[in-house]
Amino acid sequence: MSPLAQPEQPLSSDLVQIDLSPRVPTPKPAWLKARAPMGETFHNLKKLARDLNLHTVCESAHCPNIGECWNHKTATFMMLGNLCTRRCGFCAVPKGKPEPIDHTEPERVAYAVASLGLAHAVITSVNRDDDNLGAAQAFVNVITEIRKQAPGCRVEVLTPDFQGVAEARRMVVAARPEILNHNIETVPRLYRVAKSGGRYERSLEFLAEAKREAAELVTKTGIIVGMGEEMHELLAVFRDLADRHVDILTIGQYLRPSRDHLPMSRFYTPDEFAFLKHEAMQMGFKHVESGPLVRSSYHAHEQAQSTGLA
Repeated sequence: MSPLAQPEQPLSSDLVQIDLSPRVPTPKPAWLKARAPMGETFHNLKKLARDLNLHTVCESAHCPNIGECWNHKTATFMMLGNLCTRRCGFCAVPKGKPEPIDHTEPERVAYAVASLGLAHAVITSVNRDDDNLGAAQAFVNVITEIRKQAPGCRVEVLTPDFQGVAEARRMVVAARPEILNHNIETVPRLYRVAKSGGRYERSLEFLAEAKREAAELVTKTGIIVGMGEEMHELLAVFRDLADRHVDILTIGQYLRPSRDHLPMSRFYTPDEFAFLKHEAMQMGFKHVESGPLVRSSYHAHEQAQSTGLA
């Protein structure tokens, strides 16, 4: 043997980095199990959406509360098509090049709201970075149409950031929805991988400027947890939002829609959601909805009541 050669050593099991055994899916905790959608009201709402060629974020985003909400005649209609111009790592809404904006859609959405007899309507949209002013005008039109076809119905809009185009935001604020919602989604450190095309400071500015333009406007935002953020980062975000006088905060568990989406880091426990709610309420929010199955429009009518709208 050459004096430079070393005898071959057995491979230590401690150095093996790759596990080739089949992965066993981690079962969801009991607190994350939602009832399967069923019932006459659920099927009637689904048929109405199909007949009017409308999309709901409840379906497009795979919301776990679809059965509960739809059976209470609460649905979030999603305008401007079903293809988003951004590729956020957590979101199940399909991505791609959207069709031209359908200017008759707001009237159909309002008809659905009136047909369902809703007291609180929630309207959102995909991102339309190809036409921010056109997207804002669609929100203005749907607010106007709901006022016309369903007088007395509260209107909550969940809007994109319109890429920071101030005129687009001002158009929606001037239409005076009862609640203006724009989701912060995650902590600043994760924006690059989680909220493609979004900017943390831009979202904060959106919420702050909306409040400055209409002090009586109820502002709202939501965040999802379980994508790798730390507790201290969440609390820092809450403080930033409270400093912008945001009224309503929703906190829910991230559930990975598919293998093509961001991996989930962990499940938060009900006690942790209770802790986050307590800390946020101490900062001055008027209402905090915090729980494993909470989504942006979950219990939206109850949130309105807690802010004095109902």
